[in-house]
Amino acid sequence: MISKDGIPPAERFGQIDQMWFRLRSITQNNNPKEEWSLRLQFLESHMLLIPIFGQGWITVDGKYAELRPGFVFVCLPGQLIEARLEGSGDQRLYILRFDVFGQLDLPEHQGQTSSSELLIPFPLEGEAAITSTITYSKHCEAIGASMESINPLKRLHAQSGFYELLYSLLNDVSQLQPSDTDTVMERVKTYIEQHYREELSIRLLASEAGTSERHFIRLFKQKYGISAIEYLTEYRIRQARSLMLPQTNYELKDIATYVGYKDIPYFRRKFKQITGVAPATFMRNAKLKIVTYHGSLIGDLLTLNIIPCAAPADHPWTDYYRRKYEPSAVLPLAQDDNTRIQQLSLLQPDFILGLEQSLSPDIHQQLQALAPTYLVSRLPMDWRTQFRFIGKCLNKSKETAVWLDKYERKAEAVRADLDHELTKDKLLIARISGRKITVLSNRSLGEVLYDDLHLLPASVVNRKLRHQTLTLEELGSVDADRLLLIVDEDVHSQAIWSELRGKESWKHPDPAGYSRIDHLPPFPWTEYTSFTQELILDLALSLWRNRT
Repeated sequence: MISKDGIPPAERFGQIDQMWFRLRSITQNNNPKEEWSLRLQFLESHMLLIPIFGQGWITVDGKYAELRPGFVFVCLPGQLIEARLEGSGDQRLYILRFDVFGQLDLPEHQGQTSSSELLIPFPLEGEAAITSTITYSKHCEAIGASMESINPLKRLHAQSGFYELLYSLLNDVSQLQPSDTDTVMERVKTYIEQHYREELSIRLLASEAGTSERHFIRLFKQKYGISAIEYLTEYRIRQARSLMLPQTNYELKDIATYVGYKDIPYFRRKFKQITGVAPATFMRNAKLKIVTYHGSLIGDLLTLNIIPCAAPADHPWTDYYRRKYEPSAVLPLAQDDNTRIQQLSLLQPDFILGLEQSLSPDIHQQLQALAPTYLVSRLPMDWRTQFRFIGKCLNKSKETAVWLDKYERKAEAVRADLDHELTKDKLLIARISGRKITVLSNRSLGEVLYDDLHLLPASVVNRKLRHQTLTLEELGSVDADRLLLIVDEDVHSQAIWSELRGKESWKHPDPAGYSRIDHLPPFPWTEYTSFTQELILDLALSLWRNRT
């Protein structure tokens, strides 16, 4: 395992005494006999997944990896992840969310720096081998029991136990060497990255690995989730994108030839297949310097396949952009307006997007002096209207109309594919944040599920109210057939979620085998943009697809 900046963890362990850690929560898959899934989400904190029994998978920013006993998986703040355990039989997996802080973050800087802005990054990322799943299972059992206690000293003991677990993990990583197979596959992957401009075949790569073609195909796919040829294609397109950035001035045919494609139409097809947009469109978009002054507008740019040149550093989608496109594609904007203005004056953007209600007239005037600045109105605006407004501002009205038509057709297809029995059930959508429970009836989840997919709201839902709240007692006794809850990561929110899912009335699945109570993390589901709305359509299918 290598850290995200390429330094082996053993070399970084010399800084471990300059870091401290805080465990946020520890959970276990609810029913070890059933499939378990972690819904698509942007991580606000570090996450450690520890499979004890069973097999599964995880995607991190769209990249596939296995979940398997004998290995743990470390995810970082800002990553877009989804995971699942599959199959029957005993399955057990622990999920630990935690924060990491560098020595300089405390005490005076503690309130100013998030865990994603560390001076000293956590030394591990991705999969790591461990010596004994039994040892880690015992660690997690003890930590979980202490975390659930009402006694603050017991909860302090849970933090101590988490340090013991981290010690075991870091010690294992420093002791265990990757398997011979892993070393060989890494060598072949490096060979692909060094020779991607050449004609590479499975026969050649299998020869480099010293194994048969059939065995090589299986091993590479098992380790990386895609075939070697698919990886070659993705790597070539990634290199092509880097040659299309504003500071370059290459012609498309020269870029295609340079990255290994003599057939230009074939290159165009592969580029659109990988990126979702034609090369010419990507090049036009890349030459525009578009600033997203407020993070909540990032999703609409995602939909339009536009890479912002700058976005707020504290928004989880900023890191997602940098990993999905190019390492230096997004300038992370500072938190205070004055520093942001200085950053943007050096950047010289073409357009700036922002929220009217979040900008003072003075800051707006300063932004307008730098570049044409378009502000989404402070008046309530539905996501379609906002998307059209942004498309018009950026001269993308045609692309916006095409995408909206595609969305409507997809919503119609999802409605047809949902279990028809679901349409008779009453659904309540709510968010648990601390001790506050808010009904989500219109924007985001409510708008897609109630309006676009025609699901029935529970009787308690008043869609005319913008901020409808419920007490825990009211939530526990609603007349809903199903609950879909967004649950924040804080202790109080998790405690309410634990109490609800333990109630007898919600424990058992419906006759079709679906769970009657489901939960989601805050990100990305609390965002209200075109990107999130389409994700919710996919979510509905994953929850309630027609099985007949």
